[in-house]
Amino acid sequence: MKTKLITAICVVSLLGAGATPCLASSDDDMQVVTDAIIVRPACLVATVVGSALFIVALPFAAMSKSVKKTAHQLVVRPARATFSRPLGDMEALNDN
Repeated sequence: MKTKLITAICVVSLLGAGATPCLASSDDDMQVVTDAIIVRPACLVATVVGSALFIVALPFAAMSKSVKKTAHQLVVRPARATFSRPLGDMEALNDN
């Protein structure tokens, strides 16, 4: 019995070694899933928090005449990353 079991394990190992591995998903699929589940909600939170920070910083930005730059950094960039970026395009997060 022991000999048959060892022989069966060896045969299965040899057959399994010659098989070509196939993956159920590619990197692109994982990027889309990661973007939809993790990155987009985080960008939405960043947009909401950035909007609140912009309201707090608005008087100081107005005094220094940097309202446009402050709005772009705190509101526009996270909003673009959330709503206008193609799904799965992580490279667009680095664009200014």
